[in-house]
Amino acid sequence: MLYVLTGGLVNFGPSRADRERDELLEQIRQPFVGDFRVAVLSIKGGVGKTTTTLGLGSALATVRTDRVIAVDANPDRGTLAERVLDASTSSTVRDLLRDPNIRRYADVRNHTRMAPSRLEVLASEQDPAVAEVFGETDYRRTMDVLRHYYNVILTDCGTGIMHSAMTGVLDLADAIVLVTSPAIDAARSASATLDWLVEHGRGDLVRDAQVVLSASRPGSPALKLDKVCEHFEARSGSIHVIPFDPHLAEGADFDFELLKPGTATAYLELAAAVAAKFSRARASHGAY
Repeated sequence: MLYVLTGGLVNFGPSRADRERDELLEQIRQPFVGDFRVAVLSIKGGVGKTTTTLGLGSALATVRTDRVIAVDANPDRGTLAERVLDASTSSTVRDLLRDPNIRRYADVRNHTRMAPSRLEVLASEQDPAVAEVFGETDYRRTMDVLRHYYNVILTDCGTGIMHSAMTGVLDLADAIVLVTSPAIDAARSASATLDWLVEHGRGDLVRDAQVVLSASRPGSPALKLDKVCEHFEARSGSIHVIPFDPHLAEGADFDFELLKPGTATAYLELAAAVAAKFSRARASHGAY
């Protein structure tokens, strides 16, 4: 306003908030060679794992200029693709693996849906009997296809950490995002997940894990949040609180542009924290 009133004679430059946002965007945009894989985990259902996958993926896809995809690896009828308003295909990960004609990006794109943010989504098999047999070998085959065409690959995991596919997910992950809620039982389950990962040789992933506290209802007590944050700060990379947002509470089609500013910023901060690890990206044939 002062800039306008003085005819441009007084200009204090960008505000602190503007500078901080620019820094976030710069961090998210940083280039890397190869592909980077993120596993989004939770052994307790209903805490916002799929929503977090969409929020993180949308933040990355909105800011970056390369390709970002989220894969639904939930064997119990995952809902990731149902949250994307794109009816151009009903294809699933199983259809992708059965396709003998994958030669270029357009061939893979026939099997994916795209959100308004440019995030692509590869659906899981909707028949539970068939989805259950999607195991480690299938997951590795899926990653072997996608790594040629996508720069950032997110996996929306199921809640069964002992499921066969999880071995492949964890072996191939460059980073993990652990999702929980401020509820004590959910936080205990998340903490037990970190314990299990350490006990099974995944301590490197735990040390740099991004822990997401997703508020499913308004007004989570500050004291409860502080205690949960304090617990996870002592054993993981960083903590991200996703505030309650009416758009997320609907559980319907996800649109990054419809989020409240504070919610969008929280996902951008999560994306920037994940992007800080892009130096671990695997060199591959690159996306084309």
